[in-house]
Amino acid sequence: MTDNLVIDGKTYQSRLLVGTGKYKDMEQTRAAIEASGAQIVTVALRRTNLGQKAGEPNLLDYISPQRFTLLPNTAGCYDVETAVRTCRLGRELLGGAALVKLEVLGDEKTLFPDVPETLKAAEILIAEGFKVMVYTNDDPIMARRFEQMGCVAVMPLAAPIGSGLGIRNPYNIRTIVENAGVPILVDAGVGTASDAAIAMELGCDGVLMNTAIAEARNPVLMASAMRKAIEAGREAFLAGRMPRRAYASASSPIDGTFFS
Repeated sequence: MTDNLVIDGKTYQSRLLVGTGKYKDMEQTRAAIEASGAQIVTVALRRTNLGQKAGEPNLLDYISPQRFTLLPNTAGCYDVETAVRTCRLGRELLGGAALVKLEVLGDEKTLFPDVPETLKAAEILIAEGFKVMVYTNDDPIMARRFEQMGCVAVMPLAAPIGSGLGIRNPYNIRTIVENAGVPILVDAGVGTASDAAIAMELGCDGVLMNTAIAEARNPVLMASAMRKAIEAGREAFLAGRMPRRAYASASSPIDGTFFS
C-alpha cells in the first residue's frame, strides 16, 4: 500500500493495530502479531508484565520495542486516578514513551466507556505531555470534543469490547470520520475480517483489535486474514465504490451497437 497512517507525526505502513491479551502463551502472541503485519502493539499494563513483575514471562522478550511501537493502554481502569497512574507507569517502563491509549470504563458488564471520566483523564494526561489516543463511544460530538482538547487520535467503539458483533452504527462512524482532523480508528467489536474491511471502507484510518484474533480457532491465520482485510478495505475506500441503485444496470451498454 502506498498511503500511510500518521499518528502524532510518526508514519506507519500498517493500519492494523493489535493487542497482546487472551493468547494461550507468549509464543502464540508473537506469531499472531508477526502474521498481522501490525507495527503498533497495545499493551494492557495492569495485566501484562513489562518487567515490573520479577519472575514472570516478560512481553519485551517476545515483542521488541525497537521493532514495534508499544502502546500502553489503561484497560481495566474505572476511574481517573487509576488511568492516569497507569499511563505514568507505562511511560516509566518504556523509557519515556508518551503515546498512550486511554480508556476509562463505566462498568464491568458492558465495558462501555465512562465518557465524563475519560474527558477528565485526557485533560490531565495532555497537560502532562502525553500523546493520547482515546477510546470512546460512537458519538460524533464527543469525538470532536476529544480532538479539540488535543487527543492525537480518536478511537470509537464499533460494538462492546470483546463482543465480535461488528460495526453496529456505521452512520455514526462515517460521520465521525467525515468531520475529523485526527486519525479515527475503530476500537472494539470487530469479530472477523469482513468487519475490519467495512471499517476501512467507511474511511477509518485504522482498526485496533485483540479478541477477534486471539479467540479465533487459529489465531495466526486470523491475524493474516485481518491484515488482508485492512488492506482491501482501505483500497476499496480510496477507489470509491459504485453508487447503490434500486434496479439493475447492464454491465455492457447497448446504445450505439449495430443491433440497436
